[in-house]
Amino acid sequence: MMDDLFAPPAGEQPHTERLAAGTVLLHAMAEPQAAALLADIDRIAAQSPFRHMVTPGGYRMGVATTSCGELGWVSDSHGYRYSRLDPGSGQPWPAMPDSWRLLAADAAARAGFAGFVPDACLINRYQPGCKLSLHQDKDERDFAAPIVSVSLGLPAVFELGGLRRSERCARLTLRHGDILVWGGPDRLRYHGVLPLAGGEHPLLGECRINLTFRRAG
Repeated sequence: MMDDLFAPPAGEQPHTERLAAGTVLLHAMAEPQAAALLADIDRIAAQSPFRHMVTPGGYRMGVATTSCGELGWVSDSHGYRYSRLDPGSGQPWPAMPDSWRLLAADAAARAGFAGFVPDACLINRYQPGCKLSLHQDKDERDFAAPIVSVSLGLPAVFELGGLRRSERCARLTLRHGDILVWGGPDRLRYHGVLPLAGGEHPLLGECRINLTFRRAG
């Protein structure tokens, strides 16, 4: 894999780029739905507000999170896990919009993972300077389903590593509307996000939002 993989110039038509055996970047696929996605995010956050969760080690996460779907991802002194209830309200997480399920399923199918039915969507909000440390997505019960990640707002530099933390990472720029899908032999690859650079996005201002669809239960 190349050390640096860059998204297409602004204005280029959506297209598919296979980065590895189980990793596909769908350039600008979500851009036509961006305004609708952001309106849905506002409704979800009104019910389950973004919050900075605390890691089991007591570290306050720089990225603000919320969730929707049958399950939501949570972190606290008891560990990382999925829960059917929002710990902030004690109520079920907001329902996942049908249009989101269709978008995630379509993206997964284009990447070669037909039949994807997500039951959880983690919504991360990044401000300039926020990062996501290198990690594996392994809190799900079944690793057969892929991860589908939608980027909105400011561009981010995504690190895509191997199955061991020590392996060298490739870096790719994820731009507004891009969808990254990884699964199969790549499902447990280490990945992260470098500190978000400052900037002003026309729809989101100084912000990036990432929707990560999983089959968690």
